[in-house]
Amino acid sequence: MEKKIKLIWDFRGPAASKTAEHHEKHLKEYIQLEKTDLNITGCQHVNDMLSSAFMVVTEREMIKLRDALKPHRGELYEAP
Repeated sequence: MEKKIKLIWDFRGPAASKTAEHHEKHLKEYIQLEKTDLNITGCQHVNDMLSSAFMVVTEREMIKLRDALKPHRGELYEAP
């Protein structure tokens, strides 16, 4: 089974949650346009000043998508 990578964009400040939610919309649009292997996205709200948006990609696609989308960080993804 191919590894899955979670690409993550962090947002800080009082508008972090709204910004992360908006960024997730753009990630979903990108998935549709580029027809990526996976269509897993989401937002995580840590507190009032920190939120993140994420997109899960296959290991095979990771470098291409990382270079195109410039995430802040990444980690291995395991389905809940």
